Amino acid sequence: MTQLMSAKQGRITPEMETVAQKEQVDLQSLVEGIACGQVVVPANPRHSSLNPEGFGKGLRTKVNANIGNSMDFPEKEPELKKLQAAVEAGAHAVMDLSTGPDISGIRKEIIQASPLPVGTVPVYQVAVLARLKYGNITAVPEEDFFTVVEEQAKEGVDFMTVHSGVTLEPLKRLKGQGRVLPLVSRGGAIMAAWMIRHGKENPYYSQYDRLLDLAFEYDVTLSLGDGFRPGCLADATDRPQIQELLILGELVDRARDRGVQVMVEGPGHVPLDQISANVLLQKRICREAPFYVLGPLVTDIAPGYDHIVSAIGGTVAAAAGADFLCYVTPAEHLGLPDAQDVREGVVVARIAAHAADLVKGVQGAREKDLCMARARRELDWEKQFSLAIDPVRARTVWERKNPGKKETCSMCGEYCALRVVEEHLNQGLGFCV
Repeated sequence: MTQLMSAKQGRITPEMETVAQKEQVDLQSLVEGIACGQVVVPANPRHSSLNPEGFGKGLRTKVNANIGNSMDFPEKEPELKKLQAAVEAGAHAVMDLSTGPDISGIRKEIIQASPLPVGTVPVYQVAVLARLKYGNITAVPEEDFFTVVEEQAKEGVDFMTVHSGVTLEPLKRLKGQGRVLPLVSRGGAIMAAWMIRHGKENPYYSQYDRLLDLAFEYDVTLSLGDGFRPGCLADATDRPQIQELLILGELVDRARDRGVQVMVEGPGHVPLDQISANVLLQKRICREAPFYVLGPLVTDIAPGYDHIVSAIGGTVAAAAGADFLCYVTPAEHLGLPDAQDVREGVVVARIAAHAADLVKGVQGAREKDLCMARARRELDWEKQFSLAIDPVRARTVWERKNPGKKETCSMCGEYCALRVVEEHLNQGLGFCV
């Protein structure tokens, strides 16, 4: 039985209890959120090492880290190091986006080692197998799309990105749209190329009920991918993107009716002034389904710093109601990230998530900042390190910048405002009486 069906029947699962405890929220309210589809708990029963997380309304904004090999960097060990870096940096989920050799072997080890929910994009494996078997990533029969989904579900994948909204109708509209970058979603591009080659509808749309049956059997949460997401600011919030969103809204209803947990993915590259509108559209059209956004990136001209660009957009998106941020690393648009990129991407995305949680009034968010302020007043460095989003970096910088110091920092020294005020303010303001 899926988490959604359990919630609809008022049955409390161990995963729900864990999430409620982590989030410090009322258990019954959480169950109601899951039952109506505003919250998802991706938890494939076959993922034995899972420490479950909840994603959705009323919960902390979560952060995902993408890992996975490529043909240029095919080794397995670096991906396991990336997983470890993501966990240590505080990610709430990881996605294995491998497109290199031994996809199944890498995925199995990631699932076995990961306490975080693990996501995948099944069509990547479909394309890799098609290239090896048929010599072309689009020369693949429809059956293979579902064979791969079932294989991954049996291995314990908790959530899957499926580009079911990439259909013939918005694809025709795309051709006349005049986009600068027609498609930047790898999964969306693969599906579109397959449809054009075969002159047929997207199997994940035309056989959506079959996909739902598989997701229900293994309690895999579907993450409806945005294949037409904008890849640059000039293409944001255009007709193909919005038409796909309308389709995804209908697919959300069908998934919930089948008892399958579902969330919806969003853009992409979006100007700052359009982000809130994009979130509002998704929430309205998809009936408050959890919203999972890539960034959004608010400028196209900062390669090497796109993790910061993404954090700016992610803060605005999450404050407006987005629930789940897919991190962007400094390597975005430049190459495959390494473990250090992963760590930095997670930390920066967590900063964005927490900044938004302060606005959303998420339980416990403001208390953390208040504790930090009190620790700073007391010049309690150990407490400050323990409260920091990245304690390791905070301590490292402090020790490097303050050799031999124990109280004030090297920025202010004896002129520390807190120390000066502490010494003189308590003497009173008798001259004003």
